[in-house]
Amino acid sequence: MPRLLSAEAYRRLRLAVACLSAVLLFSGSASAALPPPGKNIAQWFEAFKAAATDEELYRFLYAMPKGGDLHNHLSGSVLDDWTYQLALDQARHGYTFYTRVRINNCRPYGGDAFGRDPYLLLFVTLQQSSYEHLDDCEKSEFKPLAELDAGEKRAWVNSMVLDKPHEGRDEFFQTHWQRMGDLYANPFYAADALVLNMQAFGREGLRYLESMIGVLGFKRADGSLYPPDEVADIYRRRLQEPDAIATGVTVRLQVAVLRFAPAAEDMLRTLYAFVARNRDLWVGVNFVGREDNDKGHPLRFLQTLRELRREHHGVRLSIHAGEVDEPNDHVRDTLLLGAERIGHGVNLITDDDSMRLMRHGPYLVEINLVSNLLLEYVSDYGEHPFPEYLRTGIPVALSTDDRGMWDSNLTDEFFVAVREYNLSWPELVTLSRNSLQYAFVEDAVKAQLLGDFAVRLGDFERRLQRQPAAVLASEARSHGFVCRRYGLCDLSLSAETDKDLP
Repeated sequence: MPRLLSAEAYRRLRLAVACLSAVLLFSGSASAALPPPGKNIAQWFEAFKAAATDEELYRFLYAMPKGGDLHNHLSGSVLDDWTYQLALDQARHGYTFYTRVRINNCRPYGGDAFGRDPYLLLFVTLQQSSYEHLDDCEKSEFKPLAELDAGEKRAWVNSMVLDKPHEGRDEFFQTHWQRMGDLYANPFYAADALVLNMQAFGREGLRYLESMIGVLGFKRADGSLYPPDEVADIYRRRLQEPDAIATGVTVRLQVAVLRFAPAAEDMLRTLYAFVARNRDLWVGVNFVGREDNDKGHPLRFLQTLRELRREHHGVRLSIHAGEVDEPNDHVRDTLLLGAERIGHGVNLITDDDSMRLMRHGPYLVEINLVSNLLLEYVSDYGEHPFPEYLRTGIPVALSTDDRGMWDSNLTDEFFVAVREYNLSWPELVTLSRNSLQYAFVEDAVKAQLLGDFAVRLGDFERRLQRQPAAVLASEARSHGFVCRRYGLCDLSLSAETDKDLP
């Protein structure tokens, strides 16, 4: 009687078949249009772009050595493949989560519909200690995550992904974070998500990740709060585990200040001091939140930062600025705060003086092409200022922002950049090198990362010169964004996902 394959053996068999199929694909007719090898990689890449299919271009960019991701919100980086199981896995730390699957009109009229606890919102997630504080009527609206049926599970996952035509900026800022609820406040969930990102980014060819991550307001299973330094130790321990080390990805972290919060100055003081005493892992402070909320304007923090710099040294600033529709002076004012990197910078194009200041200068703009389109800061990529910055000498690097909520990866950012703006090979190399050169990591580690990138790049170019088709990644994983926008929906079988396996 034949033996049945285990789930793990079946998974490995399917992966092997997929890889073999990809090898056959790119050694056969599908790659017949690829240009022959040549010594000049820049010229070869121009010919490749003209001949390649979108799939071949994507697989090339997936395999290409990359530097790092400098603008990554960890809480928004959990891919839909991971979210559900990652939440259930926190049971090993004593956490059980519930989510609202119906509304029974349990609260009276007149509640705060726009605060941190909006009532008329499905799929808000609570840990058990929070659930236990609800009255019986509200408890009846919730189900344990582990008991969701297939439809509820998919709806819960999709509720935190910007994947529908009618969704945009308001959906993102006013529902996604509220739905995360207590997941957002779980340090073990965050630490595990960090390692999953390291693994996935490592497969894409990244070697550095600088993520924005929380340390305030995190809850124990009983609902009491962790002190920030205990949260830091949870991250440290997780990063020392073998699966994190095996990724080969170097990690440094920033703390985030909600710019328009009433007590934002006090939060800044607390977090600035936290970074100063946790320099082994934390490198900087970032101001986050809707920039079109005027209460978070940059100059609000000028005096506080000047006070803090009298006491602490070496705390770096990378701040969201210019992520707005209208012209204003936010980028210029953010540079006055002491920022060395600007997140987004979409409206920098409207400020001539700052454009001149940043050309060939010490400041870098963290470009988020997928985010800026989905959040409607541009309605089409023809409006995005990225190529103007790149080609007038303003240092830029591509990054992923809240990639889990876009269902995307860094390869998607490079794919958009090449397809929409006809990037050259030297420009691709510059983008990756910038993401290391402008990292806040300590100088000795930065030198190692840059040296490693040079070695990996040289090896990749030599393989291109020998057999270009063999370079295209057989294990590339496409995500929802490129599927919806560019029709690249079939690159889904990889070590990164086993969604449909038994």
